[in-house]
Amino acid sequence: MYFPVAGIEVNPLVPPLVAFVVSFFTSMGGVSGAFLLMPFQMSFLGYTSPSVSATNQLFNIVAIPSGVLRYIREGRMVWPLTIVVIVGTLPGVLVGAIVRVKWLPDPTAFKLFASAVLLWIGVKLALSILKKDKSPNKGAEEKFQQLVKDHSKRNDEGEKLPTVRVLKFSVTRISYEFYGEVYDCSSIGLLSLSLIVGVVGGIYGIGGGSIIAPFFVTIFGLPVYTVAGAALMGTFVTSVAGVLFYQAIAPLYPNMAIAPDWTLGILFGIGGMAGMYLGARCQKFFPAKIIKWMLTVIILFTAAKYISEFFLK
Repeated sequence: MYFPVAGIEVNPLVPPLVAFVVSFFTSMGGVSGAFLLMPFQMSFLGYTSPSVSATNQLFNIVAIPSGVLRYIREGRMVWPLTIVVIVGTLPGVLVGAIVRVKWLPDPTAFKLFASAVLLWIGVKLALSILKKDKSPNKGAEEKFQQLVKDHSKRNDEGEKLPTVRVLKFSVTRISYEFYGEVYDCSSIGLLSLSLIVGVVGGIYGIGGGSIIAPFFVTIFGLPVYTVAGAALMGTFVTSVAGVLFYQAIAPLYPNMAIAPDWTLGILFGIGGMAGMYLGARCQKFFPAKIIKWMLTVIILFTAAKYISEFFLK
């Protein structure tokens, strides 16, 4: 099947299948999978024009709601965190989109930028895992995982698993309780980080919240079981804005593919929708350490691939 905007030809079953596999694993860590679909589209499909960023965000719009609904149903959506992510990343995504079109249209330069971002995230995440014994959220994560195991053995559907309870939400602090542990962080700090990550996400074409979950885990010490839903919800909202923005500025660049490839993006999104729902459903059965290591390996592998492609050209 030929996709005219992307300028590529590929079996229509390939995009949803790849998106399903990627999204199943990444959604457990609060990552939409868009950051891995980007190198797949650029390196394997040969889709390198700026419109690949918009197509990637279209994937988020279609795929993410299923995972978000699952986290809401299980009571693990931290709404104050979600609001801060959206408010911070939304303007950042729009700025990032302008940077991508104006200064990083060349795929070679873009790959180097992407590899630097991914490498930094991967190293930070690896260091946080190795220092896990000192992590303040270790107790809650391990207790929650043990409770999930006990619950599964009894197969008691009538007993509800622990949910998040918001204690404070103000312009200065966010505080919530999860399974006997209280997590308190600066609203300003979270907002500032979200703005920076939003710019990076806008440039990379993955939505503002796509890569924010690892930052929340490593910098603020928040448990991965509680940040995944907020990160995905933030990614969804900012991706809507990103796609609309790319579509709006497309007429200003008639000689360049800017608007998304709607057919390709929807095909990726259909696979991602199924993958994210199952990933969100299965997250509680995976130890937090395994989820973090899984994200780390995927991120570092992708960064290494981009770096090698840049220097071997």
